Amino acid sequence: MLTIAAGNTALQSVLPALGRSLGVMDSAVAAAFSVSALLWVIAAPYWADRSDRQGRRAMVLLGVGGFTVSLSLCGLFLAAGINGWIGGTAAFGLFILGRLIYGTFGSAAPPAVQAMVAGNTTREERTRALTLLASAFGLGTILGPAIAPYLILGDIGRVRVGLAGPAFIFAAFGLLMFFTVRRMLEDDRGIAPGVHGAATAYPSIGGQATGASVRAATEPHGEEVKFTDPRIRGWMIAGLVAGHAQAMTGQTIGFLVIDRLHLPPAQALEPTGIVLMMGAGSSLLAQWGLIPLLNLAPRALLLVGLVLAAAGTALTGVAPSLYSIAMAYALASLGFGFIRPGFTAGSSLAVGPDAQGSVAGKVTSVNGASFILGPSIGVGLYELSHPVPYLVAGAACLLLLVYCWRALVERPVEAE
Repeated sequence: MLTIAAGNTALQSVLPALGRSLGVMDSAVAAAFSVSALLWVIAAPYWADRSDRQGRRAMVLLGVGGFTVSLSLCGLFLAAGINGWIGGTAAFGLFILGRLIYGTFGSAAPPAVQAMVAGNTTREERTRALTLLASAFGLGTILGPAIAPYLILGDIGRVRVGLAGPAFIFAAFGLLMFFTVRRMLEDDRGIAPGVHGAATAYPSIGGQATGASVRAATEPHGEEVKFTDPRIRGWMIAGLVAGHAQAMTGQTIGFLVIDRLHLPPAQALEPTGIVLMMGAGSSLLAQWGLIPLLNLAPRALLLVGLVLAAAGTALTGVAPSLYSIAMAYALASLGFGFIRPGFTAGSSLAVGPDAQGSVAGKVTSVNGASFILGPSIGVGLYELSHPVPYLVAGAACLLLLVYCWRALVERPVEAE
């Protein structure tokens, strides 16, 4: 789980610099984010159901194999563009095809892993074990961007690898993981499933886990709840708007560092890594430190987070230096670190015990859907003017703050 998430986000963090070095439009880079996320969101529920029939081990192998093949092809296509064997636009077009493999097949592993862990733990151990599993997935989204600048390779013979290095290195990790899974996990075909894994949100920069997938895998699905159900509709709107604001700003931050600091693409990776690590650290500070300490109700978490996110995104858009960009982005990430757990907990508390699994599935879908159009919207606005996506995200958070203040009602009694 950690390998899959880290490999994906490491590649995401270097894509802005890769796109600029190959001379492709920024919107093409956004398309690479979006198509992969779209296919992940569509395919993940399908693989989750199929693992009940085909066996967990087979689905883990399929997911890790898709991850490895995708990164290998992406690395080859990018290296071909870097070395001038094909044009930059052709290289990036082929790269997007490689990303389609990841979005389609990489999503097979997480639900199968969940089901495998759940099936080998007692009911008392299950929630804790799945929470640790989700933490590994979330930790991967942080480690990937943090280590990506150190995976840039030099020349191998007469071949320049350069910015394609992270793709090749994580493909090697994926290959090692594939053979480890094949050797160490037992073939479970034909065994009655007993438990069911849940679809996991697309691993993306800023998309740390909220625990929804754990609840979807462990709670009953007795009552099916629609997105438009009055009990959760306001929470769904809050999650979708805030998620898009986070995706817009997170996926354009690499371009902002390059342009605001006037850096050549190859020299922008370490500054970008610093900014992303500051953001990830702030998000973890909120979720692992401040939220347990403050013990705020879901609605309060959402309102506080929206204030911080609005200020942080707006300041990021006008920040003139690396220090100010990093601090502003950290403030925005702190806000989003409050918002995501607030949205998740509020949706859960709005319904009774029989609907917990259904609502958790809806939360996971909203978290994943934010990274389908969010990057493309953000980059499109960025091409109009560099501060615009950050100012728009800040304005959206303020409008959502007004809506949440009036519309969201907590009903913890129904969940008891």
